[in-house]
Amino acid sequence: MRDWRSVRLSPQDSLLKAMEVINRFMLGIALVVDDRERLIGTVVDGDIRRAVLRGDTLQSPVERAMKVNPVTAEIDQASEVYLNLMLAREIQQLPLVTEGNKVVGLVLLRDLHSELASGLKAVIMAGGLGTRLRPLTNAVPKPMLPVGDRPLMAHVLERLREGGIHEVVITTHYKSEMIREHFGEGSALGLNIQYVNEEQRFGTIGGLRLIREALREPFLVINCDVLTSLDFGAMRVFHSQHAAEMTVAVRKHVLTVPYGVVSVKEESVISLEEKPLIQLFINAGVYLLNPEVVGFIPDSGPFDATDLIAKLIREKRRVAAFPILEYWMDVGQPTDYEQANADVRSGRIGDS
Repeated sequence: MRDWRSVRLSPQDSLLKAMEVINRFMLGIALVVDDRERLIGTVVDGDIRRAVLRGDTLQSPVERAMKVNPVTAEIDQASEVYLNLMLAREIQQLPLVTEGNKVVGLVLLRDLHSELASGLKAVIMAGGLGTRLRPLTNAVPKPMLPVGDRPLMAHVLERLREGGIHEVVITTHYKSEMIREHFGEGSALGLNIQYVNEEQRFGTIGGLRLIREALREPFLVINCDVLTSLDFGAMRVFHSQHAAEMTVAVRKHVLTVPYGVVSVKEESVISLEEKPLIQLFINAGVYLLNPEVVGFIPDSGPFDATDLIAKLIREKRRVAAFPILEYWMDVGQPTDYEQANADVRSGRIGDS
């Protein structure tokens, strides 16, 4: 049983504080209580991300995202009782309460059945030509561009290891020998790395067809130029909770229109908004897929992640959006590359 007091919140605490509590104490949950420590609701990572998708901000009160009437249990029951309840209700954390709903403890599924927390396999898509970064990529492939004192992809691999992922497949094409020679089999990084070379360019996700037989469980796909402190475990839980066949990590992007925007109906002006902010979600280059999804990739020719998403939507398959609230940078343009190096120097990479 865990000490629940470290993750208690009041209803008016912010979503940002809830996220900080969940990340700092690594229990995967925050408990919202009143001044008598009676349970009002619970918040997990996915609740916060769903609130953001609905339009809330990290400054919104936690009561806007919390689950009311969460599953609870009484204290001093057998571990098997807790385990069966959590498996039946598909929850990772179980608050323990008294008859008056006062919180007295917290049980985690991983403590009761740790073998359920198996690691993901990750596929890094590193077969691109790095055209947008030329002339920097004339001599070296994009994954080998130095960011700080290490290649760009070393940061990606390190984050995967820190996220509990140890099995990695890297798809390569342009100057693939430089990548293989530097990272080898991955033992120096605490990883097991395998390589698959695309003899011709297969697009941003088409290379998965080459490893189709090796993909038997849900797996992560990440572009080689994405730097992020995204919680991969939280993404996997989100994927499972939403019964998704593919989960797409998305990032909120705000555009400022520098003019007054006029809405017109026929010849009449019906509204005017001065310099509005437009909030969009963009594709962040990180995906979680069920293995059967690879069957939607054609056997030949280039095929991008956007093609796969569109095809799944047309086939009415479940595609979920997982918002990234942590640090994220797509190193696709020279200005992005400069910013990534600045973030390394400032210590920002890895922060929210």
